[in-house]
Amino acid sequence: MTAFFTTGDGTTLHYLDRGSGYPVAFVHGGQLGAAMWEYQMVPLASQGLRCIAYDRRGCGRSEHPWHGYDADTLADDLAALMDHLDLHGVTLVGHSQGCANIARYLSRHGSDRVARAALIAPTTPFLLKTPDHPAGIDGAVFAAMIAALHQDRPRFTAELAGPFFGIGLPSVSVSPELVQWGIGLALNASPRAVIEMTRTFAETDFRPDMAAFTMPTFVIHGIADQTTPFDLCGKGTAALIPGSVLRAYDSGHGLFITEKDRLNRDLLTFIRG
Repeated sequence: MTAFFTTGDGTTLHYLDRGSGYPVAFVHGGQLGAAMWEYQMVPLASQGLRCIAYDRRGCGRSEHPWHGYDADTLADDLAALMDHLDLHGVTLVGHSQGCANIARYLSRHGSDRVARAALIAPTTPFLLKTPDHPAGIDGAVFAAMIAALHQDRPRFTAELAGPFFGIGLPSVSVSPELVQWGIGLALNASPRAVIEMTRTFAETDFRPDMAAFTMPTFVIHGIADQTTPFDLCGKGTAALIPGSVLRAYDSGHGLFITEKDRLNRDLLTFIRG
């Protein structure tokens, strides 16, 4: 089923609902939209799971408002989806920024509806370098990204695709057509959403939110990830979630494509407990 729901501030968001059974809600990274989960939703739905994914505001087929790209509003949007579908016992699966979205949702709305969480290549717990976080990434890097998006968003997106997918790594094989597919998904988002969400997820400190992961949590990260470094984000996230399981893949950031078969097997095992 393809449908829409309305958030608390009146924004209309699009979602996909595939299969039946145990509910799994996917939260996409960056500006890629729900369509990025094609290679997870189809096989997992065929395994007896109900797979749900939504386009965050400003992305895909959702409304493209000028406002609402802060961490709290994006978390409230996820809460609106959970309420709309009356989901309980759900596994939340996030990629990249979607993991931070889940973290803020849990700290803001609680975990009553959530049974498990899987965080794939997360941007958590905190990306930005600050005096109390010297291991972070210098703010000049994010400023340059935003400047490039203003100047030539299609070119910036295309140039980012290689490092994103880890093209050139010995273990990575991605067709040119799949790379172009990913670029096209990214360019479907509104420029405002891309720029503002880049700011939000670079500058927001999600370390306090990590205490909200009180359910079984699975962290999956590529050791060659050039977008969210493994030590800073994968290991950093797992270290703040007691009892979490960290699994390292020999891949980059776009492992939902490059490691899709392994990822699906690991997710299915985790979801079934």
